[in-house]
Amino acid sequence: MDEPVLVYTTYPSLVEAETAGQALVEAGLAACVNILPGMVSIYRWKGAVERADEVVMIVKTRATLKQPVAAAVRERHSYETPAVLFLPTSGGDKDYVGWILAETAAG
Repeated sequence: MDEPVLVYTTYPSLVEAETAGQALVEAGLAACVNILPGMVSIYRWKGAVERADEVVMIVKTRATLKQPVAAAVRERHSYETPAVLFLPTSGGDKDYVGWILAETAAG
């Protein structure tokens, strides 16, 4: 049986995250996306320490769709190397897990 997975990514703006999230849900690749604005990232990029205001997006999908979700994120992302991390889940409310799987069944 397929299991839910969370896909973690970040965006440079709320508008870009909302546009990407809407597309993922409309395409059936995600049951839901959570968008959390107001994050500050400090990271090393090409040898320099950088700081950026970012928006976190957590995508709720099924394990078999994690690669198509990653491809969709990369396809429309403005970053050269967007953050895409797969976070496996363990357990969860049966009804909620069922909802995620049902909403992504056609994806």
